[in-house]
Amino acid sequence: MAGLPKLVVFDLDYTLWPFWVDTHVDPPFHKGSDGTVRDRLGQAVRLYPEVSEVLERLQGLGVPVAAASRTSEIEGANQLLELFDLVRYFVHREIYPGSKVTHFKRLQQKTGVPFSQMIFFDDEKRNIVDVGKLGVTCIHIRNGMSLQTLTQGLETFAKAQA
Repeated sequence: MAGLPKLVVFDLDYTLWPFWVDTHVDPPFHKGSDGTVRDRLGQAVRLYPEVSEVLERLQGLGVPVAAASRTSEIEGANQLLELFDLVRYFVHREIYPGSKVTHFKRLQQKTGVPFSQMIFFDDEKRNIVDVGKLGVTCIHIRNGMSLQTLTQGLETFAKAQA
């Protein structure tokens, strides 16, 4: 695919998994004997169905991936990325409360990738608006990350570059 981004950034809550890690589940998390990730109360916690395939696809394309989350449950979010075996896909993780603009400025400093070469997937409109002002291609997602959403996002990015 022509015109690939130099960095793809994902929000976490309601983007990679269907809950807010700081309010809907109870950290700490653990992996049960059956391989299921569970919270402190034993409630099963899951990713959106195609998240692993999305990250595999990007890895196959050679596109680095980062996380940008404004959750206050920093430890829990990182723990989930590890338990779901997703950390291997992420070159950087900016997980802390505050403006996503700060997350992106730090990602830009760490990677040297210009904002115009980044694409961002998030479920919150305010983050899309804020980060879009930096020149990042932003994709507002509604029902979690999927392969179709990734394809549409990469097409939007390529058109913006043309």
